[in-house]
Amino acid sequence: MAEPREAAVKGYWVAQVRVHDRTGYAAYRAAAAAPIAAAGGRLLVLGGAPEVVAGQMAPETMPGTVPETVIVEFPDLAAARACYHGAAYQATLALRDAAATVSLAIVAGHAG
Repeated sequence: MAEPREAAVKGYWVAQVRVHDRTGYAAYRAAAAAPIAAAGGRLLVLGGAPEVVAGQMAPETMPGTVPETVIVEFPDLAAARACYHGAAYQATLALRDAAATVSLAIVAGHAG
């Protein structure tokens, strides 16, 4: 059961992606769209390399890859977790992992 604070804030997937197979990654994104939408998720950020102004962002630069930053918003933290761990989204991971190196965190939004 979600903590009261968790139910009151949006949940997010924050990912740093290094794409090495654009066609394969496009197939993953197409397959992942339905389970994400079914969980109430919506894409907020799908951008190229971040402008790092402090520290270091991971994964580090890998030759021959295309960087992307991805942020997906969900109605709450429970929905973000349920979508990621759900069978429908998990079925897309083989496509993703064959096409890209991904670091992904599930985080709670700010209640303030």
